Amino acid sequence: GEQRGGGPPCFDILLMTELVYIGIGSNIGNRIQNCQQALITLVECTGGSLRRRSSWYQTQPWGRDDQDDFINGVAEMEMAMPPHQLLEVCQEIECLMGRKESGCWGPRIIDLDILLYGSQIVRSPDLEIPHPCLHQRNFVLVPLAEIAPDLVHPVLHETIHSLCSSVSDRKQVLKI
Repeated sequence: GEQRGGGPPCFDILLMTELVYIGIGSNIGNRIQNCQQALITLVECTGGSLRRRSSWYQTQPWGRDDQDDFINGVAEMEMAMPPHQLLEVCQEIECLMGRKESGCWGPRIIDLDILLYGSQIVRSPDLEIPHPCLHQRNFVLVPLAEIAPDLVHPVLHETIHSLCSSVSDRKQVLKI
């Protein structure tokens, strides 16, 4: 690094960034607009850069059928924000956008899930990375496979394409 004014050497922040994959979903109100707004806010609040975004998909609800279909997608972002801080930002965005607690797998105006954070494995009471259900859900695997089919799941050691091909979930996932 270069010395400036006798201070510490400068270093490139890119050395500390990770590729992070975030699942985005909504099934209340203008679902696509909700997802797009959440993504814009996520970029603004994390200082991360959006590298790729999957198509939006209309998906059947998972876990509870007594609700409207979701719009789901996955964003690939490059960021330096640590995982627990990113979780706080995601929860704050959900809250700001009006998400109310609707029980497990219930309807939601916005849902932001950290799916993968580089090759890190995080196991804590409030955060699990990779997302513990990632490999079981078509609505996550299909958009993730669209943008990162060769990405390897750090716990299962299989590519996203392979996981997508073998998932038992048969809920409909339609590109829109």
